[in-house]
Amino acid sequence: MRNRLKWLTPALVATALVAAACGNQAPNGPAEDGLRVGLAYDIGGRGDQSFNDAAARGLDEAKAKLRVAKTQELEATAGESDQAKEQRLRLLAQQGFNPIIAVGFAYAGPLQKIAGQFPGTRFALIDSLDAHAPNVANLVFAEQEGSYLVGAAAALKSKTETVGFIGGANTPIIGKFLAGFEAGVTAVSPKKKVLVQYLSQAPDFSGFSSPDKGRVAADGMYQRGADIVFSAAGGSSTGIVQAAHQSGKRVIGVDSDQYLQPALASAKDAILTSMVKRVDRAVLDFVADVEQNRFVAGEHLYGLKQNGVTYATSGGFVDDVKPRLEQMRQAIVDGTIVVPTTPKA
Repeated sequence: MRNRLKWLTPALVATALVAAACGNQAPNGPAEDGLRVGLAYDIGGRGDQSFNDAAARGLDEAKAKLRVAKTQELEATAGESDQAKEQRLRLLAQQGFNPIIAVGFAYAGPLQKIAGQFPGTRFALIDSLDAHAPNVANLVFAEQEGSYLVGAAAALKSKTETVGFIGGANTPIIGKFLAGFEAGVTAVSPKKKVLVQYLSQAPDFSGFSSPDKGRVAADGMYQRGADIVFSAAGGSSTGIVQAAHQSGKRVIGVDSDQYLQPALASAKDAILTSMVKRVDRAVLDFVADVEQNRFVAGEHLYGLKQNGVTYATSGGFVDDVKPRLEQMRQAIVDGTIVVPTTPKA
């Protein structure tokens, strides 16, 4: 059974919190009939074809494979305050959901405040090490490693002297995507130019949920000579994919294997590959750890070595360069190639 609330108004939050406080306090462990798993999405929620959908797949897999009795999914709204995120996490905890997964680094501050109030609840924070508590697991990724491989793929497949990178917002995590992409491009074609554009500037994160902005940015890059653009822009990637399809160019997807996303089926011919970030695996691992009483707080890193990031081969568009990409993958795993985490100045 899955209960999903697309959004919460302040009045609904207040009502739910009062109800929760009157008898739905979080238990110290899972219920006898199975876990009650709560998931707090970032902006865009289930259906963004990217980051949040990867988390949703992990939750769905947990329901199919593990002893999960009930789930609840709540979603962030554009421009909301940290207080709204705190309310969302508190609501889940007070309603007895345990464990709870916070999807995205924007939950770090709110979770830091909430975790101590519910010491019996196990929390996971995706994409940030900035919340520290004995009941918080930090699920983080080596985005730069997967981005290096798709950067190399872009350089190997490009027929021009220019490729592009579009980030949802200028944040340290998106900087890791860019750093790896630049390094992969340079490793193959040192003289190839990488155009860079962010759709918003932190703390404005609307660039992750603005397909129209993504489309305009991508159109501009294609007009400036780029024939392949890497979209590290979450839900905005749908607009970037459409721009690639309409212009007859290529795009590299992000987080999910976007070639397989139903909402992008009409434009999938433009998707060269995707930098797949296995948020689904991290979510499943976390829920399984709680179920089997092996929860460990702190950092859990997912890189190439842990199969936490990779590149997609759907469509067969990179099959001809796959041997070269696999050599690079192994070199990164072995430590022969060390991928930078900060982009060029």
